[in-house]
Amino acid sequence: MTAPYRCPNCKTNRSRFNLIKQEAQSVKIDPHTGDIIQEYSSTTLEPFHLPYNGPSIKVQCATCGLIEDELTFVKFGER
Repeated sequence: MTAPYRCPNCKTNRSRFNLIKQEAQSVKIDPHTGDIIQEYSSTTLEPFHLPYNGPSIKVQCATCGLIEDELTFVKFGER
């Protein structure tokens, strides 16, 4: 997204941010050991395994450390 950001927590930072790219990995884990039993692709998910539908980017304020969705920083930057 190309838009000005502003931190909703410290309210002063408009220029220093860390962009965190999120990459979901769908797995089935053994409930007793925690070992990965199976990895899934987005086309081979089982019926009760929902695909990840969260944001692909999170933003961290490099001044105060707040981490939120990118849209939160964009909406506060509009003010």
